[in-house]
Amino acid sequence: MKKTKDHFYSRVIGVDEVIVDLDNLNLTSTEKKELSDLAHLNLHTVIVDAVLSELSSADKKIFLELLARDEHEKIWQHLNEKVENIEDKITAAGEQVKKELRQDIKKTQELA
Repeated sequence: MKKTKDHFYSRVIGVDEVIVDLDNLNLTSTEKKELSDLAHLNLHTVIVDAVLSELSSADKKIFLELLARDEHEKIWQHLNEKVENIEDKITAAGEQVKKELRQDIKKTQELA
């Protein structure tokens, strides 16, 4: 499976465990790719939402501009200046998404 693009939060959270769980399902490579892409998109959406909820309007604009340019180090610098314990908040949001995805996969395995 092709490696997905790294995001600014990739150093603290990823979906590797979810992908391993998907590998245990009886899926075609296309289905696995689609579900993997959805897992990454879900994680990305939740993390961006968690970050935005911590920022002022002006800081949201700066964050989104940096995000659009993939300026990971500048994103971290900005977030660490504006939000206390942002890495922990990102990790918590990501872990919750992974937990829910893994539970869904486990339910699917049980039904199979």
